[in-house]
Amino acid sequence: MKLLHTSDWHLGRTLYGRKRYEEFGAFLDWLADAILLEEIDALLVAGDVFDTSAPGNRAQELYYRFLCRVAGSSCRHVVIIAGNHDSPSFLDAPKELLRALDIHVIGGATENPQDEVLVLSDPNGTPELIVCAVPYLRDRDIRIAEAGESIEGKERKLIEGIRKHYEDVAALAERKRTEIGADIPIVATGHLFTSGGQTVDGDGVRELYIGSLAHVAAGNFPKNLNYLALGHLHVPQKVSGSEVMRYSGAPLPMGFGEADRQKSLCLVEFDGIQASVRLLDVPVFQRLERIRGNWDAISEQILRLSAAGSSVWLEIVYDGEEIVGDLRERLDKAIQGTKLEILRVKNNRIAEQVLGQYWKEETLDDLSENDVFERCLDFHEVSEEQRPELLRAYREIVISLHEDDSRAQ
Repeated sequence: MKLLHTSDWHLGRTLYGRKRYEEFGAFLDWLADAILLEEIDALLVAGDVFDTSAPGNRAQELYYRFLCRVAGSSCRHVVIIAGNHDSPSFLDAPKELLRALDIHVIGGATENPQDEVLVLSDPNGTPELIVCAVPYLRDRDIRIAEAGESIEGKERKLIEGIRKHYEDVAALAERKRTEIGADIPIVATGHLFTSGGQTVDGDGVRELYIGSLAHVAAGNFPKNLNYLALGHLHVPQKVSGSEVMRYSGAPLPMGFGEADRQKSLCLVEFDGIQASVRLLDVPVFQRLERIRGNWDAISEQILRLSAAGSSVWLEIVYDGEEIVGDLRERLDKAIQGTKLEILRVKNNRIAEQVLGQYWKEETLDDLSENDVFERCLDFHEVSEEQRPELLRAYREIVISLHEDDSRAQ
C-alpha cells in the first residue's frame, strides 16, 4: 500500500497582501497528478487545510474541486483532519456527503474516541489500513481548567491529555487489528508542536497553546503506530530522528524565510506493517527571493534576475551604510518593465539612523499578536516583575478567541 502524507496547505493565505490562488491551484493540480503517477492508495491531510476559520469562496472552490478529482482517481481513501487554523464545524459540515466518496473528515476531537479510528478497506472489502484520525486537540478537549493552577500544572495536564488521547485511540486501533486477524498498518495523524521541532522566521506557525507549553516529546506517542503523520510545522522534518514520525511541512513557502527551502510530501510505502518513506519534492509554482545588502548589491541582484527573465516576488532588505531616503522609488525604477514584483521593503538604515527606533519602520505584517502586546507593555513601562503573568494571561485570551472563532463557524 502507498500512502501520501501532506499538511498545512493554508488555502486562502496571502503574502503581504498578494493573493496566491494561482499557486494553490497549481499545487493541487500537481498533487492530483502525482497521486495518479505514483499510484497512491491513500492520502492523509494533517490539518490547516485553510488559512482561516472562514475561508473565502475561491479557497473553498479549490478544495472541493481537488476532492472531486481525487475521488474519481485510483486513490481509494482520503483522510482529512482539522488544524488550529481550521474551523472544525466548517470542515465537518459536508462529512456525510464526502464519506460516500470515501473521503473521511475529522474536524474536532469526538466524544467517543472510536469515531476517530477508521478501518479502510480495499476494493474487495478487505481491511488494509487503520487510521487514528486525531485532529488538532484544543485546550478544552484535553484538560479541565482549575482556578489558581500554576503554569507548570497546566503544562502537565496538557501533555497528559494529549498522551492519553493518543493512547486511547491507539488501543482501539490495536483491538480492531486483532479482531481483523491480519497484520495491517496502523497510522495516526496529529496537528501539534513536538519537542525540538524546527521553525523558520516568518513561516506563520502559531503557538498552539500558551507560550511554549505542550511541545510533545516523541515518547508520548504509542509504540504500536506504524507511521505518524503530523501537521503544523512548515519545515519538512523527522520527529526525534524517527523515520516513521514526520512532518510533511507546508507545500508552499509561507514567507520569505522559506524562500530557499525545498518543499516536499512524504510518500509512505508499506511492506506488511513496515513503513519506508521517501520525500516527493514539490515544484516551485511562484519563486520567492529575499535580497539583502547595500544599494549596489541589491541593484546587481535585481539586474541578474531581470536579465534571466525571471518571474519572482521579492523582499528587499536594505542595510547599507548610506542613508537612502528614496529607496522605494529607486526600486520601482529598477524593476520597471521586468517580471519582478516587490512585495516588501525593509529599510533598516533609515530605521536605525534617522528615526532612531526600529518600531516606526514596522507594520502589523511584521508583528505577531504577542509582539503587539509586548510593544504595549514597553510603551506603558510595565515592570519586568509583572510581565510574565500578564503575558501568560494575554496568550490564554488570544488562544480562547481563536478557538471560539473556530467553534462559531
